[in-house]
Amino acid sequence: MSGRKILIVDDEERLRELVQACLEDLAGWETVTASSGEACLQILETEQVNAILLDVSMPGMDGVAVYEKLQADPMTQPIPVILLTAKVLPSDRAKFTQMGVAGVISKPIQPASLVAEIAEILNWE
Repeated sequence: MSGRKILIVDDEERLRELVQACLEDLAGWETVTASSGEACLQILETEQVNAILLDVSMPGMDGVAVYEKLQADPMTQPIPVILLTAKVLPSDRAKFTQMGVAGVISKPIQPASLVAEIAEILNWE
């Protein structure tokens, strides 16, 4: 399980801290955090990550815009992206699937099951 590094992108500091604590303490994964879409893209210029947890609703560049930029860049295109969103309509899920995101995790996140959800979406043992 270790040796995995996940980039957590969310504009809510408390949520970033909660997710970071879950992934590091429960799974032993390394984490990097970004508070905005712009910061996410900057981090990816220098950091290599195994997956990205990306909030959909952020001020400035939202998660969908960030995802489109990731997909347009051959360096970041292969990184699996899991969207974090408070409002997931069935039509949104269909749209996200068509976009090619690895998965969607609904907010509020469930700390006890978060690691298992991520591992299942990414097919990590």
